[in-house]
Amino acid sequence: MPTPQLDWSPCVQGSEFDCATAKVPLDYDSPGGRTIELAVIKHKATGPGRRIGTLFFNPGGPGGPGTVQMPQRYEFFPRKVRERFDIVSWDPRGIGNSTAVNCFKSREEADAWISSKPAGFPVGEQERTTWIAAYKDLGQRCHQRDPELLRHVSTVDSARDLDHLRQAVGEPQLTYFGISYGTILGATYANLFPGKVRAMTLDSNIDPQAWTNHANDTPRLPTLLRMGADRSAAATLDQFLSLCGSTTTAVCAFSAGGPKATRAKFDQLMRRLREHPVGTWTYGRTVGDTVNSLYIVHPGWMNLAGRLQDLWHGRVPKPSAPPPAPPVPNPNPYLGEEQAAAVFCGDSPNPRDPGAYHALEKASASRSGDAGRYWTWAAEPCATWPAVAANRYRGPWNKPTAHPVLVVGTTYDPATPYSGSQAMAKELANARLLTNSGYGHTALSNPSSCINEHESRYFIDGTLPPAGTVCHQDTPPISEGKSMGA
Repeated sequence: MPTPQLDWSPCVQGSEFDCATAKVPLDYDSPGGRTIELAVIKHKATGPGRRIGTLFFNPGGPGGPGTVQMPQRYEFFPRKVRERFDIVSWDPRGIGNSTAVNCFKSREEADAWISSKPAGFPVGEQERTTWIAAYKDLGQRCHQRDPELLRHVSTVDSARDLDHLRQAVGEPQLTYFGISYGTILGATYANLFPGKVRAMTLDSNIDPQAWTNHANDTPRLPTLLRMGADRSAAATLDQFLSLCGSTTTAVCAFSAGGPKATRAKFDQLMRRLREHPVGTWTYGRTVGDTVNSLYIVHPGWMNLAGRLQDLWHGRVPKPSAPPPAPPVPNPNPYLGEEQAAAVFCGDSPNPRDPGAYHALEKASASRSGDAGRYWTWAAEPCATWPAVAANRYRGPWNKPTAHPVLVVGTTYDPATPYSGSQAMAKELANARLLTNSGYGHTALSNPSSCINEHESRYFIDGTLPPAGTVCHQDTPPISEGKSMGA
């Protein structure tokens, strides 16, 4: 199978990033058939010292477009890594600027579909019916548009793409940094191509056995509950409310003067929003916004405190400013929900009965509160998804790799619990767990100089941190020196 040709040129005039397009087979079992395109981006090594090679980065999701998110996160990569490596990312197949899953004829049609369903998750029988019907309709639209593509956007397919990109940049072995879903992609690559692993850091890990349901296609729980995302989000939310309540409203706008009182205030606000939304801010939307706002501590937690306080006073919160657009040709590609669903639902088994999710929600809420409702319904679109991936990796996960893997896990993570990183380190044949004692989703987006230093040494010369190493974030989430919203 020929190696893709990468014809690099500046993404836009004057850009420090170079862009290229790679052609790969849709189906690696039929390499002479249909081809698809991958949008690829690179930042050249910046340092005056010896360039080591290329570091490939996957920003997670599934559904994260690397051509957008790598430039947005570039400054978060350890300085020594930026100096010694070209950093390359790409929009995985099915996503963003690559050959993408797109189930609507226009943005207007997509927007109409989005507005037809409840935000966050459904509350009450009528909203549940509407939600289930909307996602069934989405699956049908996708199947009608391009059923062949839906079966070939799996993690295995992307891992094979990654190996082709490795060859295209002339690297004998892979140096890789994957966060969130990118950890499953990395672990899959490591077990498909164990001899090709030079260095691999997996940050904020999904338990691979939870992802595959131990290679069983009849799961009792949705993927995100198997992972424990609901429990981890609830624990992180409790930390936010406790820390907020431990200070004054001058520091944290939502503080009620103590941890217990602030937790009670949050619960009271949630009950009120069930009956009386503030504008379009329903209970479901607010819980979804709360969970997602816990991902990035600074400025996410500050902004969340301000929005919750606005809602407490019956004010519609001001919309958050979007991150700055990177200097690339298409900084705002279409990223409809069907793109993540195509990867997630085709790859990881979830209960196929839509009617089961209400009972699953209640069970999750009993252990995880509001966050449990959100994470339960996040997987419901898979109940009526029309495709199963033609190629899925289901294990084993312990093939000996050419070099050891570095696994990074954060103790209070609202999406991928610390237990997932512990599980990944145990599942892989040769891995070292580095603990980030802190908050938020991924150490990359919640900086720790200690984590960066260990990652730099590992990427540059293969030195692993000592077993049991624990790092801390550079800036506490809520401190007297940092205002938490107005």
